Amino acid sequence: MKHVLDLSRGVNASVSSAKSLAGLSIPALKAEMEALGLDPKKAGMRAKQLRRWIHHFGVQDFSGMTDIAKELRAELAEKYILTRPEIAEHKVSVDGTQKWLTRFQPGVEGESVFIPDVGRSGALCVSSQVGCTLNCTFCHTGTQKLVRNLTAQEIVSQVLIARDELSEWPSSNENRKLTNIVFMGMGEPLYNLDNVAEAIDTISDGDGIALGRRRITVSTAGVAPKIPELGERTGAMLAISLHAVRDDLRNEIVPINKKYDLQTLFEAIRAYPNLGNSKRVTFEYVMLKGVNDSLAEARDLVKLLKGVPAKINLIPFNPWPGSPYECSDWETIENFAEVVNRAGYASPIRTPRGRDIFAACGQLRSESVKKSAAEKRREALEQQAEA
Repeated sequence: MKHVLDLSRGVNASVSSAKSLAGLSIPALKAEMEALGLDPKKAGMRAKQLRRWIHHFGVQDFSGMTDIAKELRAELAEKYILTRPEIAEHKVSVDGTQKWLTRFQPGVEGESVFIPDVGRSGALCVSSQVGCTLNCTFCHTGTQKLVRNLTAQEIVSQVLIARDELSEWPSSNENRKLTNIVFMGMGEPLYNLDNVAEAIDTISDGDGIALGRRRITVSTAGVAPKIPELGERTGAMLAISLHAVRDDLRNEIVPINKKYDLQTLFEAIRAYPNLGNSKRVTFEYVMLKGVNDSLAEARDLVKLLKGVPAKINLIPFNPWPGSPYECSDWETIENFAEVVNRAGYASPIRTPRGRDIFAACGQLRSESVKKSAAEKRREALEQQAEA
């Protein structure tokens, strides 16, 4: 039996005019302190203090910041808040997977998913955009038009929300459940690279959230020109949403392949900094019945990966309403995995998690809709009239 919880919390950023400091990077916190009138040196010091209270201890009340003068705490409480964005919905699967629908602002909602017990760790799947432009045919998110990029603060806030729910403050908790971050939620991270890079800086900050860069994985469908830049700017682990080994099929399943074909993609992958046995590329391959699951394609996959330190996650297709595909038979998936394993590549078959709450790979989607400026003005006028 699954549990569905509506956790729209009382006071939150969406209903307050005050700006939240929760999730801001050190440079952004420093800028806010300078805006209060502090000189750059003091602003930098206060930013580091705030970072530790907010991202290491998880405090949501300025009164708890005991090494900051009472007068400044009072001023901060007057002008800022520490609450997270509103949780529009929180669902818990029968297998322990948790999904949050976060309302970043009215009409703009994104999903994040915590998957417990992934080996000896727990992974939080975060979104970098609301909606997506890529239209991958197996992915539910691809049926939703892009609403907008998420800010670095909004990306980090997904981590804070999960840590709140898991009671994992302070960050140094030795037995913590959340150990890995994967940018595999809604959107294409490399089309929002500036905000993703800033968020990774904040998430990996050793005096804050303190999740190492080797525990952060960014997945791309193949925005080839940005792949080496991602590695240079973030040091994160790389994942490729591959799903086909021939250009003609990948053009159909992952349409960005028409712009950056497999040869171009693999040239960019080989240019990713510091690849090796300790830093392998993860290739995600969704198993679609009668589409991409033949033994011939398994052998072609092995040839394609030659010279790339890699592991392959085989993902049983997770159905969603109106999806045009079926999941490959289990025997077919196992036979495919055997071919890849025999070639020396780890090819675990990912156990579907959170299917009952539409939290599994490829199932994320919100009801947010991009609105025109005219629509927004009309809605604002209607709200004013009602008030």
